[in-house]
Amino acid sequence: MSRPPLKIYFDGGCRPNPGRMEAAVVVRGQVHFFDDLGVGSSSDAEWLALCHALEVAQASGEPLFDLVGDSRGVIGQASGAMPCRTPAARLHRGRFLAAASTLPPRRLRWIPRQQNLAGIALARRRDPGPVRNGSL
Repeated sequence: MSRPPLKIYFDGGCRPNPGRMEAAVVVRGQVHFFDDLGVGSSSDAEWLALCHALEVAQASGEPLFDLVGDSRGVIGQASGAMPCRTPAARLHRGRFLAAASTLPPRRLRWIPRQQNLAGIALARRRDPGPVRNGSL
């Protein structure tokens, strides 16, 4: 019996927009935060989050993995389902495809924001609120 593919959640953000970018990647309940990503737009932050998710996935040693996020635009552009209309998006997509050439994701998948564990982790980091059980 084969195991299901590993799910790697990603999310990027910036405050203000454009502003200082950050990203989060969640794999197996473990959160990886990426700071000091420079200044850019929310789209730039999502692309950087996707690339960091790919790096984390490739480093996991799992040959089958899905990259899961809540940015329809970035997922659509990265998968080729939507055109990259800006030079920045074309540059980000080129970098992503080059990095994915050695070990690509099985699938890029969109989910609603409220189901994105990486987005939840970023939101909790900004406004921790009450801690329930210490994990995602």
